[in-house]
Amino acid sequence: MADIRPGMRSPTTVVSEPDLATLRRMSRRGNAAHRDVLRARIILLTAAGGSDLAVAEQLGINRHTVRLWRQRFAEKGLEGLTDTPGRGRKPVLTDHVTASILTGAVQPPPNRTRWSCRSMAKAHQVSKSTVQRLWAKNDIKPHLTRTLKISTDPQFEEKFWDVIGLYLHPPDKALVLCCDEKSQCQAIERAQPGLPLGVGHSKTATHDYSRHGTVTLFAALNYLEGKIVSMLAEKHRHQEWLKFLKRIDRETPWG
Repeated sequence: MADIRPGMRSPTTVVSEPDLATLRRMSRRGNAAHRDVLRARIILLTAAGGSDLAVAEQLGINRHTVRLWRQRFAEKGLEGLTDTPGRGRKPVLTDHVTASILTGAVQPPPNRTRWSCRSMAKAHQVSKSTVQRLWAKNDIKPHLTRTLKISTDPQFEEKFWDVIGLYLHPPDKALVLCCDEKSQCQAIERAQPGLPLGVGHSKTATHDYSRHGTVTLFAALNYLEGKIVSMLAEKHRHQEWLKFLKRIDRETPWG
């Protein structure tokens, strides 16, 4: 503990040796909060005989701040240098508002398909960045949509496992390929040739391009070897499909 000697305009703070060692460690601690370092330096300087005004000028603060922490230390010692519970800025967001922002993100408002950051912020009287931060922290992305299609075939699961089993454990001396087509691939050509990737500059491409219609991509994946047999065609009729099957036959081992 410490006391303040009466009869002086700027009383000298008396500090015990253990407290003095603790204050010196606090003032030199690199990872300590700035306020804790500042309060420790105030007590050390006043204990060395510095007046409130001189200490304030040396630390670049108000002399009333020096007086406050000197008196707090005189009354409570080191405990007086810590903030009492309940001090500081009160949280703007309550638990109810936070829960409403998170749960409401999956419940679109009337006559709309989804919430946006701005509309959610306006509904809860908070900032847009607050909503964005809460959604990002909880991995909520209302602006993204993923497509899916669930088969209505009652034997879908049985067929599914048959196909997977065929890929993983094909019959002896058999080649299993996964074949499919991707139609309406845009055939686009840039207006001018771009510059290749080089040291100090990235690859370039013109913003404008010429359309050459669409093409269909046929592909066959050899799952076990990771090899692909592919073919491009202008159409995707049965003639092109048969041509692709013949190409597979030519490019795969006989037998």
